[in-house]
Amino acid sequence: LVSLYNAFSKYLVSLYTRMLSVKKILEKEEISRDEIITLLSASNKEDIDCLLKTAYAVKEKYVGRKVYLRGLIELSNICKKNCLYCGIRSGNTKVTRYDMTDDEVLDVIEFAKANNFSSVVLQSGELCNEKFSKRITGLLKKIKSVTNENFRVTLSLGEQTEKTYREWFNAGAQRYLLRIESSDKNLYSKLHPNNKLHDYDERLNCLHTLKKIGYQVGTGVMIGLPFQTIENLADDLLFMKNFDIDMVGMGPYLEHEDTPLYEFKGDLLPLKNRFNLSLRMIAILRILMKDINIASTTALQSIDPMGRERGLKAGANVIMPNLTPGAQRKNYLLYENKPCIDDNADECIDCIGKRVGMIGEEIAQDYGDSLHYKKRQL
Repeated sequence: LVSLYNAFSKYLVSLYTRMLSVKKILEKEEISRDEIITLLSASNKEDIDCLLKTAYAVKEKYVGRKVYLRGLIELSNICKKNCLYCGIRSGNTKVTRYDMTDDEVLDVIEFAKANNFSSVVLQSGELCNEKFSKRITGLLKKIKSVTNENFRVTLSLGEQTEKTYREWFNAGAQRYLLRIESSDKNLYSKLHPNNKLHDYDERLNCLHTLKKIGYQVGTGVMIGLPFQTIENLADDLLFMKNFDIDMVGMGPYLEHEDTPLYEFKGDLLPLKNRFNLSLRMIAILRILMKDINIASTTALQSIDPMGRERGLKAGANVIMPNLTPGAQRKNYLLYENKPCIDDNADECIDCIGKRVGMIGEEIAQDYGDSLHYKKRQL
């Protein structure tokens, strides 16, 4: 009887939460899991507008109307992993593999400097071996030698050993982005082969290690995955909050026909729904974590031509223009319909500046360390 009473009480609490208006939830100091689910489930225009406006007000108050640019350099599409959703997975034999030379990367760094970038992101497929580790260490030292002390380098190079992470940190990397993809271990297992190379606990351990070393740590999830529930997404947001993350890059899941998950295409939410759900995720995260850096991802633009701008209006404050040379950019396709693969970097930067101005924001000129990270260091 006690068990039955507890279950019924829990049901009544959950039912009451879902009856609360979005406006009432947003007036609260703390938002519960059930309330997050209610916000994510919002479907009428009035509720969604209220959520987005509240998030933007939080953004204005805590991080301002500034947009920070991170020049994206897709270093290599060579990957040892075989993730079931990814277009550059090791099992995809249709990909033309490439690996930029150090000189090619340094040319992009010079371009970034000339265009007033104070931050770049080095991204590649996942490799974990001594040759790759030493190569990145050497490259970081070269970048440091041609930039000033305020120039920031974010790495997004997957799971590595603690020794490697420390070596890269000491060589000049300040930030690291490692997407958890899904904070639900069961769902994570459905996105990857069942082997030691694709281990949820190892990925989580890497995030803890990065934080221990002193990186500004970023993570993120895909939104609208096969098998994913609203409850999963609510838990993803709470995972980021409880981990006390510094920066986040998350966006809609976009399928690629040369991946195993493509067979579930018919079960996916329509693109528009995935897009709108992604905006709500950004908005709720901004309300939950007021002073972190949140990226408005390219995947948003893949669905809506103004997707990145709408992400900014939902609470994001970072954009990552693609500075990868065109010849390589066409071969770094994690998903289909990636935008801007035929644009040169000059066109991309000019376009972003105009579009950011259109929504009443400005490109920040400083390197934009996470305010959340700075406060934690005090």
